[in-house]
Amino acid sequence: MEVKRRIETACERAGRDPKDIILIAVSKTHPPEKIVEAVEAGVEHIGENRIQEALKKHEELKDLKVKWHLIGYLQRNKAKYAVKIFDAIHSVDRESLVDELEKRASKLNRVIPVLIEVNVGGEESKHGIPPELEVLKKLVFYTLKAEHLRLIGLMTVAPYVENAEEVRWVFRRLRELRDRINEELGSEVLTELSMGMSNDFEVAIEEGATMVRIGTAIFGERNY
Repeated sequence: MEVKRRIETACERAGRDPKDIILIAVSKTHPPEKIVEAVEAGVEHIGENRIQEALKKHEELKDLKVKWHLIGYLQRNKAKYAVKIFDAIHSVDRESLVDELEKRASKLNRVIPVLIEVNVGGEESKHGIPPELEVLKKLVFYTLKAEHLRLIGLMTVAPYVENAEEVRWVFRRLRELRDRINEELGSEVLTELSMGMSNDFEVAIEEGATMVRIGTAIFGERNY
């Protein structure tokens, strides 16, 4: 797969091990058969943005050996569905959502890995908390209290640009925030950085991404 080759090349430049990078194939708007093709090509993680679409695909592909990641905005009233089908949720951005996920996960006796979404680029069209250390610390400590959520890292969506170098600072800033939080906690509690998409994942890897969310470069243009 070409994407995996590009990941390996980016890791070589950064002196990193490609095995440390989780490739999440973002399959929104693409049919289940495309997901099957991706898995047959070596994909082990699937990312979806919308609960309703994910529910249908998950049911149809319930015997497929993949891990499902929710990477889109999550409404509180959809949390009960999210904790049933997803293996990780990348878009935690408020205490009320933490409360709802904890309540729903506890009923299923599941512990769900989660990431806090940070709007590093400051775009109004994007979700996530502001990239301010004190704001982030507050949500981190709140989330760590949840018994059925396991906080594993941070996520961001960089502004779309033609030249990925223009958003390198976004990825660097998220890494710096992660490192500062770990310093506050006194250990490497937050290990994951979910950042980088089809147009900028190589730069994200160079800046420390451990999870990259790739749609177009794997599936082609979206099917609307």
